[in-house]
Amino acid sequence: MTSDSEFPRLFDVRQCEGKQVRLEANEAERAALSERFGIVRIDRLVADLLLTRQDRDVDASGKLVADIVQACAVSAEDLPVVIREEIGFRFVPEAEHHTSEEIELEPEDCDEIEYAGTHFDLGEAVAQSLALAIDPFATGPEADTARRRPELSGENNENAFAALKGLNLQ
Repeated sequence: MTSDSEFPRLFDVRQCEGKQVRLEANEAERAALSERFGIVRIDRLVADLLLTRQDRDVDASGKLVADIVQACAVSAEDLPVVIREEIGFRFVPEAEHHTSEEIELEPEDCDEIEYAGTHFDLGEAVAQSLALAIDPFATGPEADTARRRPELSGENNENAFAALKGLNLQ
């Protein structure tokens, strides 16, 4: 089994019981994830997880730690951010048949990730958790100053109808 993920970490379901794992992204993986997520850079990405198995279902739970730099949503300045998240997933075998009928999901079903064969990609699940933890509207210390700039505040800007003001439309 291969993975198209920028941070592939494949695990064999049959060898997961009680396994403590540490996933750490290398420089190339961090650069690729930064590009994928549209942020300046990822300086560190580490996940410490405990894997437990029941039949073919594998639960992974632990902590994600990341140091990232993203652009401020207002001033575009580099903004260092520390992310610390408790994460948890359940990897389940791919459904043998897909039905079009509506089903009810319980809260614990929402983080289920299907896999095919005997391997699942824990690295991709960690990468997706990082993506969800990034605040797309984060603002830095220069945001208020940037908001007061005339081009952002609307001061001294002509509105769309100002160009029609000087026309003689009779």
